[in-house]
Amino acid sequence: MTIMQKPTPFSPTSVAVRLVLTMAMFLLVGMAGAKERPPNVILILADDLGYGDLGCFGQKTLKTPRLDKMAAEGVRLTQFYVPMPFCGPSRGTLLTGRYPFRTTLVSNPSPDVGRNGIGLPPSEVTMAEALKPLGYATAAIGKWHLGHVEKYLPRAQGFDEYYGILYSNDMRPVQLVENETVVEYPVRQTEL
Repeated sequence: MTIMQKPTPFSPTSVAVRLVLTMAMFLLVGMAGAKERPPNVILILADDLGYGDLGCFGQKTLKTPRLDKMAAEGVRLTQFYVPMPFCGPSRGTLLTGRYPFRTTLVSNPSPDVGRNGIGLPPSEVTMAEALKPLGYATAAIGKWHLGHVEKYLPRAQGFDEYYGILYSNDMRPVQLVENETVVEYPVRQTEL
């Protein structure tokens, strides 16, 4: 009987390493011969946003000019299938390139029901951590939902700055956080 070892974040078979190497390859190919700075990387994950809700995908009623411009000038990734039917594990997969059962984040952290010890493990390599050696400054803005206790916060996961809410806006207490400091409570969600 062969016992398979759990791959480490730096294992050659690791999806995260392959993701980082692929990203680095595209960045290097795009910069070949150029003395320009590397391209900006803006990753948007929007809960409850449908494919047809943006002008760049055919929406005629709702106006989304800034997102349409970003889509026209950049790369549109049009197929991302979430690995689980809820937020936290899907966000973890997007930031690490690893399946939830590999990261161990298989459910949502939920402060209002006492699920506080759940989050993306600090040992996981996030996109922010992978881009830092390439000279990138990183920020996470908006809903985090990868853990709301200190060891899981965005800046502990490689982001230089954070501004947003740490979990879903239907969980209590809703707090607006800048880096590790609550800057607004209670949050007036109509003003976000």
